[in-house]
Amino acid sequence: MKKSWQTNVVRALVFVFVIALSIYLYTIRDQVQELEGYGYPGIFLVSFLTNATLILPLPGVVIASLMGTVFHPFWVAIAAGSGAALGELSGYLAGFSGQGVAEKTPIYNRMEELMRKYGVWAVLILAFIPNPLFDMAGIIAGILRMPLRTFLIWTWLGKVLKMLVFAYGGATISRFFPF
Repeated sequence: MKKSWQTNVVRALVFVFVIALSIYLYTIRDQVQELEGYGYPGIFLVSFLTNATLILPLPGVVIASLMGTVFHPFWVAIAAGSGAALGELSGYLAGFSGQGVAEKTPIYNRMEELMRKYGVWAVLILAFIPNPLFDMAGIIAGILRMPLRTFLIWTWLGKVLKMLVFAYGGATISRFFPF
């Protein structure tokens, strides 16, 4: 019984930390964009921070598009996708911390059904498609106790592929419409 109580305390603290981090990052979103001047590490950090928020949208793919015009798009995608994948741990940890994180809405129920049925494929596709539902997928992956390594690998692959599209898209558009 004591171990269960300690586990619940740790889960509650993780949940509070994730929510506090999301609120904090949302309040400093303008300052986050200034980190771009630090090259690939800055792109990684900006992408990490913009994806560490829960539900609150921050412009991670826009930054990848813009940085694709300045730096090599492939490396922009690797840096941005890696940062994004690690940033998505906030949703996973929120889900892992306790099942009371997300309200059981029809969208949630459908997402949970997809996650149970397709697992890593759902993670990959939702990580690739720009949408606010990936936070919910991360939360559900945590609730379903998907292995962390599995979640990270498939999230990373989806995020890098998405960032490749946006970084190369930004680079291509800038050739036709120079800034």
